[in-house]
Amino acid sequence: MTSTPDRPGDDVAALAAADSLRLIREQQDRARAALEPDGRALYGAWGVAWLAGYLVLWASARAHGEPEPWAFWVFAGAIAAAVVFTMVHTISRTAGTRGVSARTGAMYGWSWMLGFLTFSVFLGGLARAGADGEVMALASNGGACLVVGLLYLGGATAFGDRSLFVLGAWILLVAGAATLVGLPGTYLVMALAGGGGFVVMAGVEHLRILRRRRRTDDGGGRA
Repeated sequence: MTSTPDRPGDDVAALAAADSLRLIREQQDRARAALEPDGRALYGAWGVAWLAGYLVLWASARAHGEPEPWAFWVFAGAIAAAVVFTMVHTISRTAGTRGVSARTGAMYGWSWMLGFLTFSVFLGGLARAGADGEVMALASNGGACLVVGLLYLGGATAFGDRSLFVLGAWILLVAGAATLVGLPGTYLVMALAGGGGFVVMAGVEHLRILRRRRRTDDGGGRA
């Protein structure tokens, strides 16, 4: 028997199908990137907030063992800015979706406000119960890490993001370590290990996106 040679039309059809699949995949990647929270932005915002806020606390506490009152205001402002940015970014990124995805993004965004609002009330209760300055400082720092770490673990479950889960686990470990160190070293651990961890994860997320784009471009070139 003799084999039938491939016809030129078959090759053209195969190339057209491959191009179509590549375009569909690229459109899906763009749509997913536009409708999901950008980890680089979120990690970067919290990294800057923790590095700046906790370094200010540590620097002002070196002389007298306790931070100056103005340093707490700087820290509170940095954290509040990061919370607001997280809420706005997450809700706006998922606003164009419907159904489960939209509800998930909205609930995750509002969870940040609810978590820190409840945590503030908790600290107020400790103060009214007579907790001294060192206890309040350790509770506020460790508790903030606890809220952030658990919210990141929840976000990892909601969005299926493994890197978010790793960061959440790391923040929880930082909370325990910083509390054990004691003041004023607590603030330095939070700044370098906590804020530094966010900055590292922002870089890792950026590299992951670049590799994903490179694989897509290479696939298109081979087609």
